[in-house]
Amino acid sequence: MIISLALAKALLNEAEKQAMSMGINEDIAIVDEGGNLIAFHRMNNAKIAGIDIAINKAWTSVALQVPTENLVKAAQPGGPSFGINTTNQGRIVILGGGIPLIYQNKVIGGIGVSGATSAQDIEVANAAVQAFQNMTYTWNRQ
Repeated sequence: MIISLALAKALLNEAEKQAMSMGINEDIAIVDEGGNLIAFHRMNNAKIAGIDIAINKAWTSVALQVPTENLVKAAQPGGPSFGINTTNQGRIVILGGGIPLIYQNKVIGGIGVSGATSAQDIEVANAAVQAFQNMTYTWNRQ
């Protein structure tokens, strides 16, 4: 399975619906298994700084194959991954809101969300991830 443009748009839509229900404006990125941008959506009035952050959160989740929130504690001074955010030309983002998309135990893409608090970004990203999991469950049962 690959992240098609149609699938990416569906995931963007789910994330945007969640953000709207929370009353926040987000930048939302979907990348493929290589971290390449497939689709991006900047909600009205979303912060322009969040554009690169969202894309890099999605990239980080694929590159390291973990949600970016898992890096927060490990990347702190004294942590086992301290300084990781200075690698890869600074693309590694250690803020919550990036989540890999996993199909049949393989990372096939990722979502990155930026524009609010990390907790809110995670909630918005999780809405798209849950929709993705529901879609793949349906595909596997057919």
